[in-house]
Formats: sequence, structure tokens, C-alpha cells
Amino acid sequence: MTEPQPPGWCYRLSPRLVLCTRGHPPGAEPGEQVLLVGCGEAFPPGHPSTRLSLDLLRRTLPAAAVTRLLDVGCGAGVLSLAAVALGVPRVVGVDISRPAARTTWQNARDNGLDGGILTVQGSTECLKAGFDLVVANLPWEVQLDKVEELDRLAAPGGRLILSGFRDNQENLLLASYQKLGWSLTRRRTWDFHHPELPRDLSFTWAAWLLDNNSG
Repeated sequence: MTEPQPPGWCYRLSPRLVLCTRGHPPGAEPGEQVLLVGCGEAFPPGHPSTRLSLDLLRRTLPAAAVTRLLDVGCGAGVLSLAAVALGVPRVVGVDISRPAARTTWQNARDNGLDGGILTVQGSTECLKAGFDLVVANLPWEVQLDKVEELDRLAAPGGRLILSGFRDNQENLLLASYQKLGWSLTRRRTWDFHHPELPRDLSFTWAAWLLDNNSG
């Protein structure tokens, strides 16, 4: 199920920096930087898992030395754009979908951030390891398939931000990472209630920040 995206979705990355899907945000002040995100055919930026990933990214970057960041399944490029705007000098966005990779590239160019973002259409297997932070907002089934691959791509002492799964899907995925030496450092959730479904039926989306103790 895909949650409806409110018109003109916006997310504030910092006091002077805002991500928006359309137009200038209401009440924006002069000098405020606004990143406009065109969605194309990619997954809606307003999905709870994207918001959770942005929350963790915004809190993680100031406390970590991140010079190389990988955005796996970059979609519309929301996380890639946010990372560059928050100061990461080199970001690689990869997606198997050609329209998604093209949307990321277009959004980066339109916002003047294409100098810091390399967009790759294809699989992560074409990339070399050594990323300080790997961000992957992917469905649970894909997350399970990518455990060893994301572990490979992270630099020694690197970190992972993972989302795209619900709370009842966490245990198996977390156990897979723990076997490889990863530990859960921070967890955020988002309870979603659909107006057309019974009130007692909800979907709790989750996102993690993982550290590699073996690095």
C-alpha cells in the first residue's frame, strides 16, 4: 500500500534549508534555500519511510565525518539531495530503474547540486566498497537480499541508515546484520493509519541507524 502524499510536501532539513515537491513553501523567508524535488515515476518523497530516513540522516551527518555517501535505490533523489545540501562532498545515487536514476540526475541538476552527486543506473554490484554512510530506503524483501551487499559497500567503521520496512519485519533483518557485526544505534518509527481501513489496523514503519562494531 502506498500512502497518499500531501500536495506540496515539504521537509525542513535545517533552519535555512527546506526540501519541497512543488513551489516555494508558505512562510519561507528571504535567503532560505529551497530544494525542489520533481517526483517523475519514482516513489513518492512523502512516504513515511522517506521521512524517517531524512530524520536519521539529518541527525547523523553533523556527528559523523562523512565524505562518501551511497544512496541505494535513490528514486527521486531526495536523500542524495539532502546529503549534498547538508555538506557531504561526494554522493553516489544508484537505482536499477532508468526513470528513477534519470529523475535523481534531473533534480540534482535543477537544484545546482549535480557537481556533488554521481547517478548510476544499475545494480550496486558495479560499485566499489568504501562508503562512510550507506542509505537504503528499500522494501523488506529487497533489504533481506541486500544485507551482505550493503555490508560490503560500507567502509570499515562505516554506518548504515535503513528503512522501507515495518516493525513486524524487523527481527529477521536485524539478526542478519548482527551476525555480520552490526549493532542498532538508533531506531525511529512512524505509525500510519489509513482512513479507509479499520482504526485498529495500522502500519508502523521503522528506520535504523546501524554501526559496525567489527570495523
